[in-house]
Amino acid sequence: MNHTILASLDSIPYFTIEGVKQLLGDSPAATERTALYRWMKTGQVIQLKKGVYLTRRFFELHHTDADFSPAISAVIQPQSYVSLEFTLQRRGLLTEITYPVSSVTLKQTLVVENNLGSFSYRHIQPELYHGFTLAEYLGIRFAQATAPKALFDYLYLRPTGTRLRSSNYNLAEELRLNLDLFSPAEQIEFAGYVNSSHIPKMDRILETLRRTVWQP
Repeated sequence: MNHTILASLDSIPYFTIEGVKQLLGDSPAATERTALYRWMKTGQVIQLKKGVYLTRRFFELHHTDADFSPAISAVIQPQSYVSLEFTLQRRGLLTEITYPVSSVTLKQTLVVENNLGSFSYRHIQPELYHGFTLAEYLGIRFAQATAPKALFDYLYLRPTGTRLRSSNYNLAEELRLNLDLFSPAEQIEFAGYVNSSHIPKMDRILETLRRTVWQP
């Protein structure tokens, strides 16, 4: 019976303890936890976070899909949007290193480690929580930053110290950012986020990028 139930879960992106309980019907209360424990022990089920799971079979079928990781990130922390290193790397703006699935959230900073990898969430103020688009993957709604907003989030949340005040400082070169890939429209979008933020640090960053990378 448990094998049939597990097979029925292979077609959905995630499920909860309550979902397993409903499939088991009138079985004793501890049965669903016992089943989940056994499935995880044999590697048939992967725990995303407390009380939320997906099957190994679903993972094998879909983990190479472009939207798989962003959607799973939204399952783990619904009030978030994918941004920062993950988005920049997918766009080709950051190279050489493999980054965790990184997101921005209104909730507290959090890192979740599971068998799929690392999912990091950085807190940001409500007035900066924008600049993303909404999408859907197998019924999961998720949000992802535009490339200019991902760059804004990345630079805003990254310590820079006093180096920005130096006329010789090349921020893009030091961080190995391929910002020459930004189109003029994306440069304007980034500048819009900077100007609306009224954050002196971001003003200095924009000035530095215009001097070293985005020269007319």
